[in-house]
Amino acid sequence: MASWGYVAIDKSGKEVKGSREADSKEQAVRELKGQGLIVLEITEQNVLTRDIRFDFGGRPTPRDLAVFSRQFASITRAGVTMIHTLNMLAEQTENARMRKAIQLVRADVEKGESFSDSLARHPKIFPGLLVQMARAGEVSGSLETAMERMAVQFERSAKTQALIKKAMIYPILVALVAVAVIIAMLAFVVPRYMEMFENLGAELPGITLFVVSMSGFITGRWYLIIPAVGAAAAALKVWGKSSQGQHVTGRIALKLPMVKNLSMKSASSQMARTLSTLLTAGVPLVEAVDIVADTMSNIWFKEALREVREQILIGVPMSQPLQSSGLFPPMVYHMVRVGEESGSIEEMLDKLADYYEEEVEIAVQALMAALEPAIIIVLACIVGFLIGAVMAPMVNLYEALDNL
Repeated sequence: MASWGYVAIDKSGKEVKGSREADSKEQAVRELKGQGLIVLEITEQNVLTRDIRFDFGGRPTPRDLAVFSRQFASITRAGVTMIHTLNMLAEQTENARMRKAIQLVRADVEKGESFSDSLARHPKIFPGLLVQMARAGEVSGSLETAMERMAVQFERSAKTQALIKKAMIYPILVALVAVAVIIAMLAFVVPRYMEMFENLGAELPGITLFVVSMSGFITGRWYLIIPAVGAAAAALKVWGKSSQGQHVTGRIALKLPMVKNLSMKSASSQMARTLSTLLTAGVPLVEAVDIVADTMSNIWFKEALREVREQILIGVPMSQPLQSSGLFPPMVYHMVRVGEESGSIEEMLDKLADYYEEEVEIAVQALMAALEPAIIIVLACIVGFLIGAVMAPMVNLYEALDNL
C-alpha cells in the first residue's frame, strides 16, 4: 500500500492538504471524493520516507513522553513554529525509536496534515490519550495547554512507576540470591553428602531421596532447564495477553488482600486523572470515558468503564454505573455524583486523582513492607527443607551407632 499526498478543496471551498494510504492512485481519488473533496493534485509520496517507520529501540517511557509534551508546549508558546519545534525535539530526543517518529510527524505536518493526525500514525510511540488531547487542543485553539496537561499526566505516571520499581528492588534481589543459593546447594553440596552416605551404607529417608532426585536432575539434565524455563515464560506471557489470561490475572489482582487495595486505588487514580484531563480539554464525556477505558491495565476496570460509557449513552449519570460495577471505592462514585450535581465534575475528578495518588504511594509502601518478610520466611522454609534433607541421614546414622 502506497502513501499519496494530495491537495483538494472541501465543501466550504477551502483548500486542504494531506496524505492517504491506498493501493493505487485511482483508489485514493475515489476515497477522497467519497469524503466530499475535489482533488486538485495527488502524487505518490517518497516510499523511502514512509517505510522507515520501524526502528530499533524500546518504546518511550512515560518520562520520555512527559519531556516531549512539556518541551513542545514551552517551545511553541515561545512563538517557535511547529516545524522548528519538532526539529528541535527530534534532535534532543535520546530514544531512537521516538526520534524517528518525531521526524516523521514533522514530515507529515509539513505536508499539511494536522499535528494530532500525524501523531496518530504512530500508535506504538504516542498513546491514544496524547492524540486525543492534541486533537482537542487543536479544535479549541489551546494546543499548548493540552500538551502541558499531558506532561503533568505522564510525569505522575512516571513517578508512580518509579516508586513501584524502587520498592521491588529489594524483594527481587533477595529472591535471586536465594534461588542461587538453592541451586548451589542442589548442584554441589547435596551430591557430596549423598556420596558420603552411600559409602557408609546409610539408609536414606524419603525427604532426602526427593532432594537427591532434584539434585540429580539439575546436575545431569541442566541443559534442559533453561529452555524449559524460557518456554514456560513465553507460554505464560502469551496466555497472559489472551482474554482468558487477562481475566484470570485481573481477578487475582482484585482478590489478593493487599494487592486488591493497590489495584483499586491505582485504577481510581488513573481513571480520575485521565478523565479530568480529557474533559478539561473539551473532549465529550462519552468519548473521554471510551479513551480512559483503553488506558486501563486491568481488563475488569476496562470492561467496567465500557459499560459506564454505554449507560451514559442512554442518559444514566456516570456515578450510577461506577457504583454498580463494584470495582471502585465508594469515595469515587460519591465524589463523581457531587460533581454531576454541582456541575464541577472536572474539579471533583482532580481532587480524587490527588487523593488516590497519595493513597497509591502509601499502598505500595505497605505492600512492600509486608512482602519483604514474607519472601524471607518462604525462602527460609525452602532452605530449611534442604538442610533438613541433608541432616536427616546423619541423624539416622548417629541413631544406628548408638544402637551398636
